[in-house]
Amino acid sequence: MILSEDKTMSEHNHHEHHVSSAGQLWAIGIALTLLTILTVGLSYVEIPAPFDVVVALTVAFGKAFLVCAFFMNLYWDTKFNTMLLIGAFAFFILMVAVTLLDTLYRNDVVPSF
Repeated sequence: MILSEDKTMSEHNHHEHHVSSAGQLWAIGIALTLLTILTVGLSYVEIPAPFDVVVALTVAFGKAFLVCAFFMNLYWDTKFNTMLLIGAFAFFILMVAVTLLDTLYRNDVVPSF
């Protein structure tokens, strides 16, 4: 790509950064606080075995989405950075899955455990 002499490469690739308003940050902070209170409240509710983990992870993913999207500014950033985050998360899940596959099929070293 050929640029004119009066523009440098850094000026050409410059894009505006989003500045969040105080109201928006307070709203996200209040939402995170309410979701944390919901998490603590749900810990006192008896939820059947497979669904307790699903509910807890749903609330945790909701909080993680709010933090990543608004506090890390991924909502307004380039989609490449969002794809990097999703790729890192997918790699993490893959590594945990491989570790769990290894631990599920081991023989018990000490039978009492």
